[in-house]
Amino acid sequence: RGDAESEALMPFVMSSDDVRIHWTEWGDPDGEPVLFIHGLGADNLGWARQRRAFADYRCIAVDNRGSGRSDKPEGPYDLTRLALDAVEVLDDAGVERAHVIGASMGGALTQIVGALHSERAATLTLACTACQLHTWRAELFDSWIELIETKGMRAFAINNLQWLVGPRSLRRLYPVAAALGPLLLRAPVHGFLGQVEALRNVDPSIADQLADVSAPALVLTGSQDILTPVADAEEIASRLPDCELVVIRGAAHGFMVESAGVFNEVVLDFLARHPLR
Repeated sequence: RGDAESEALMPFVMSSDDVRIHWTEWGDPDGEPVLFIHGLGADNLGWARQRRAFADYRCIAVDNRGSGRSDKPEGPYDLTRLALDAVEVLDDAGVERAHVIGASMGGALTQIVGALHSERAATLTLACTACQLHTWRAELFDSWIELIETKGMRAFAINNLQWLVGPRSLRRLYPVAAALGPLLLRAPVHGFLGQVEALRNVDPSIADQLADVSAPALVLTGSQDILTPVADAEEIASRLPDCELVVIRGAAHGFMVESAGVFNEVVLDFLARHPLR
């Protein structure tokens, strides 16, 4: 394709703090809008296994600052600011209200959208995520920061596959994942660290504000997820007034890829039962 056509298919918005945020869309331009927000170090390509399944919706996927084609300013980053980036993507797309789907860190951002920008979220889908920075996870993030700063992203990707795919799948997938893992983490070191530090310094008051979220919510977790275990999903579900909790058996943290068929079926059923009004 020519440069002009490629640019039209890959729109950007300048955030209110002058950072260029990339977003892309697919599906039915007249369908109900769905905003996809991915997790740590990931970009819109992480939703590849959702593209065909969600083709009846107008799907909008954002690259968080620090990853993908978005700008990667020096940190520190802030989750509240990253959530506002996603809202400003909706502004740029001309969308007033959307179903918002977030995975992992994207799930934390989706919670913030629901709590601080409630008028923009028709529904919330929170996958493999948490609402509290428990001590063990803070210590884990600190160890990630130290490893990346001393040995780089490749060492991080190889040494931390267990957190993404879980112990059961790790035995089966390790030969392939060990080779591909470093390629999947395409964010530069400073962008990735900026996102980790944003998670490390999350505002704990956001969790308390979930009680005031009025949008219907779906919380999804994998039974084999060790980064955001089932207890995290149960805690989120207990705080949200209108919430469904689904545990995907045998799935780990990356279940929107590994168990994409189940993920797509459950989420599409939820969206069908909660159309935009």
